[in-house]
Amino acid sequence: MIEHGQIATTNRTYTSNDIAAYANQADVEVASLSQVPEPLLAAQISYLLGVKLPGNGTMYLKQEMSFPNHAPLDQEITTTVKITELRPDKGLVDLWASCELEDGTVVCEGRSLVMNKICWD
Repeated sequence: MIEHGQIATTNRTYTSNDIAAYANQADVEVASLSQVPEPLLAAQISYLLGVKLPGNGTMYLKQEMSFPNHAPLDQEITTTVKITELRPDKGLVDLWASCELEDGTVVCEGRSLVMNKICWD
């Protein structure tokens, strides 16, 4: 069962090998990637929403994100999602998400609205 204020986190450090693999899949030049690409940061949030909170059965309805700072390679990034509002009558969950460096620098943040009817059972 999920609750208002519930939090899930994950940590990840991206290396030049990760960026090379991403560049290969995204068909971009590795030389142009000197920091963690924004889609990889967003993927960390998607991972938490789909696997941890709310978890299995989650469907995105809306997402607003900003990337106020660059995320350098070889630094640990902590991604956090927090439930800010629950609407069980519709199976909706509002969440705030952020990706931060070890020194507290925010590299990604935003709001997600998801539907998950499974988590109410």
